[in-house]
Amino acid sequence: MGVTTMTIRNVDEALKTRLRVRAAQHGRSMEDEARDILRSALSAEAPRGRSLVEAIRARMAPLGDVDLELPVREAIRNPPDLT
Repeated sequence: MGVTTMTIRNVDEALKTRLRVRAAQHGRSMEDEARDILRSALSAEAPRGRSLVEAIRARMAPLGDVDLELPVREAIRNPPDLT
């Protein structure tokens, strides 16, 4: 496994302070703490969201059910003779 160097710019000072405190609480450097946070966050499998159908049903459920009248289907036509 290769090792890569990464630089993160424009980190908010409050966030940097929180990282420093958290690293101190765990007895490690800020760099080690950041690595551990990334490893933990990215090793877990991403939570699977609802399917589109489930999301639509959840969104429409408060509106109540709607009964639609289905039209009577007609017989299938024979295709035209193009010869």
